[in-house]
Amino acid sequence: MADAVLAGAEGVLLDISGVLYDSGGDGGGVPIPGSREAVKKIKASGLKLQFCTNETQATRDKFVKKLQHLGFDITVNEVTAPAPAVCRILKERKLRPHLLVHDDLILEFADIDKTNPNCVVIGDAADNFSYKNLNDAFQILINLENPVLLSLGRGRYYKETDGLKLDVGAYMKALEYACDIQAEVVGKPAKMFFQSALTEMGIEPHQAIMIGDDIVNDVGGAQQCGMRAVQVRTGKYRPRAFSVGAPTLWNQLPADLRLAPDLRSFRRDLKTWLFQQAGLD
Repeated sequence: MADAVLAGAEGVLLDISGVLYDSGGDGGGVPIPGSREAVKKIKASGLKLQFCTNETQATRDKFVKKLQHLGFDITVNEVTAPAPAVCRILKERKLRPHLLVHDDLILEFADIDKTNPNCVVIGDAADNFSYKNLNDAFQILINLENPVLLSLGRGRYYKETDGLKLDVGAYMKALEYACDIQAEVVGKPAKMFFQSALTEMGIEPHQAIMIGDDIVNDVGGAQQCGMRAVQVRTGKYRPRAFSVGAPTLWNQLPADLRLAPDLRSFRRDLKTWLFQQAGLD
C-alpha cells in the first residue's frame, strides 16, 4: 500500500475530527489511538503537513488550543478551516452576513459588517439549530432579490464520543429546498478550499495525499482536485457508505489502496516506505 500511495508525495493533508480525535465529552474530545504519534512521525519524515478541517464549532485559535491540550503537535498556521476563508469572501464581495453558527465561532466574524444582512452564513451551529433560528435565516434569504447562502462545509454527520451527530449539510439542504437556491460551500469538498491548503504547503495536487474519514468530502473532494486520498476506518466511517455515491475515481482504485484502518496504520506504512527510499529495508 505505501509504495503506490506515497510515491512522489511531498505533503499530507490531514482531516482532524474522526481521524485525530473524536469530539465531545467533558474534555472536549478523545484522541484516536496512535494519532498523536502519527502526526509526529509525519512531521519527522520531512513531508509537509497541513490540517484540513471543516470544524466550525470554535474559532481556529480555540480549536488548536484544545488539540494542543489533547497532546497534538499542531499550530494555528498549519490549519486550513472554513471560517477564515468565508471571512475573506465576505470582505471581497462586500457581503453582510446573517450568522447561523455556533456561539463559539462568532468571534471569527468580529471584523465583518453584519448590519442589514444580504446573505446567510451557516455552520455547525449545534444547539443553535432551532426552528426559530432556521426560520430567521429562511426569512432573510427568501426576501433577498439575489439570495446568497454560504455553507461552512456540507457534511451529513460526524462522530462524537457519544455517537453520530447531524452536521451542517442537513440544515444547508433544508434552506436550499425552502428557498429554491444552491448554497456556495466554503470548506471540503470545495476545490478552492483544498487549493488554499496546497498553496499554504507550496505543492501541487499530484504531490499531495489527503487522509480523512469521509468518503465524499475528504476522499472524493481531494480526488476531484487531483490528489490521492486514503480513507481511515475511524470516525464517521461506515462500510455501507461505499454503495452510496462513492466517487468514480475511488471505485477505480485497487482494493488494498482504498482504506487504512487508522492513522497509526498509515504511520506504519509511511515508516516502511521511508526505509525503502533510503535503501534500509
